[in-house]
Amino acid sequence: MHMYFVNVLCFISGLSGWEKRLAISDRAHIVFDFHQAADGIQEQQRQEQAGKNLGTTKKGIGPVYSSKAARSGLRMCDLVSDFNEFSQRFTVLANQYKAMYPSLEIDIEGELNRLKDYADKVKPMVKDGVYFIYEALHGPPKKILVEGANAALLDIDFGTYPFVTSSNCTVGGVCTGLGIPPLSIGEVYGVVKAYTTRVGIGAFPTEQNNDIGDLLQSRGHEFGVTTGRRRRCGWLDLALLRYAHMINGFTALALTKLDILDVFPEIKVGVSYKVDGKTIPYFPANQEVLNRVEVEYKTLPGWNTDTSNARTFEELPENAKKYVQFIEEVLGVSIKWIGVGKSRESMIQRF
Repeated sequence: MHMYFVNVLCFISGLSGWEKRLAISDRAHIVFDFHQAADGIQEQQRQEQAGKNLGTTKKGIGPVYSSKAARSGLRMCDLVSDFNEFSQRFTVLANQYKAMYPSLEIDIEGELNRLKDYADKVKPMVKDGVYFIYEALHGPPKKILVEGANAALLDIDFGTYPFVTSSNCTVGGVCTGLGIPPLSIGEVYGVVKAYTTRVGIGAFPTEQNNDIGDLLQSRGHEFGVTTGRRRRCGWLDLALLRYAHMINGFTALALTKLDILDVFPEIKVGVSYKVDGKTIPYFPANQEVLNRVEVEYKTLPGWNTDTSNARTFEELPENAKKYVQFIEEVLGVSIKWIGVGKSRESMIQRF
């Protein structure tokens, strides 16, 4: 874990046998309790001042990235080095936050006592992240899997700004987040549901605020992992996926939750956007424009058949296969895996 953000308490309390299994980059920034508290205060201020908030998880992600950009953040290398120096910098940072948010209560001495205890526990796991990855890339041949958090449209630069996260969760984040050279990146697999979902606020052109959206939500058990919020649901948006492919350069796709569509007599797929009556080849950066795009749909026949027991592509209903093939044709990307259930055995591999 490198250049991403560590809440030390969460790691220690949430893992079993973590001492031998976890390596933490010395360059990882630390999320403190006051970052999380400030996150909640910021959301409340947005709601009061603008009538709406960003819908953050209130886990302190935005504030800790702000500290990083302001070059006042503290990293794991600071925590496990000279603790006196760390304490001084922590005190300065905490007081800065207290000045910005007068209602914020921070027990600086208590926090430092806890952090000193954590420092002793995690120190054996803190590694030079760049060298760790370099050795993995240039040592004995092995497969290295990098899994990103959040979706492409939540990327701080390329997502539906401002309703995004604070990091680069597109493929470029592999380079900036782990120190992996671009030429070392091999396959890039995009993971996409057979329909589209979103948690929280932000433009959603193919959203279905009707019985279709409710059925997708209930069948797919669509709730946010961190917050438990109900996910918004809609038809698959290939205009959005085409944009994600422009940024990431997918070599193959994994299409998940195909079985959720088993009960629909017909299935719509968003294939392009119109703005002011004209089809556009790009994905709008401006939220106001994105909110008023007209989606052009292609209607495909459903299959009304349980697909959850299919284990090969050939075992899928004909219309389900046509649905998969239609996505491939529009995007120009092969679908290597198809998910038809929750178990490992429910993932069909085509090639």
